[in-house]
Amino acid sequence: MPYDRLVQVGRVAYVAYGPNKGKICCITNVIDQTRVLVDGPSSHVRRQALNIKSLHLTKYVLKLLPGARSKTVKTLWDKDDINKKWQETRWFKKMQAKHLRSKMTDLDRFKLLHAKQAYSRILNHEYNRLKKKNKVQLSSKTKKVKRRKFVAKSQRIANKFNIFAKAAAPAGKKK
Repeated sequence: MPYDRLVQVGRVAYVAYGPNKGKICCITNVIDQTRVLVDGPSSHVRRQALNIKSLHLTKYVLKLLPGARSKTVKTLWDKDDINKKWQETRWFKKMQAKHLRSKMTDLDRFKLLHAKQAYSRILNHEYNRLKKKNKVQLSSKTKKVKRRKFVAKSQRIANKFNIFAKAAAPAGKKK
């Protein structure tokens, strides 16, 4: 099944636009292909018919019968603690952050910019300090290897098979 959030009785939905924008409600009945009857007694959405296009479906579903009364919806809503679950979602938190950002003044944006810069400066300073400390520790642990002198390939082969064997001892010094 490609979709896991279906328009169904008991589905909790977010109202994307209209007079109740930003509130969540529960689908209590499907009127036709384009409209549903919603109710949100705990979120202050009155019982009304809404277009499906104005709803965003959430992952929460209440066990309701079609056309359930507001009292029944409220009881199940509070029992399942939908408001608390909704406030813990990333979706809700992102909307809250977006709302906060839209309410920021020019001075608030300036303060945020400088706070981010200070945070980044502290983070980079600490990272570089630890990196330098780790480099010093690693260099002290590793033994230093004497670098090999470059020898041409032909010379290595000659040395391997003693083709040009050096004289054991020079006869004398020439003047």
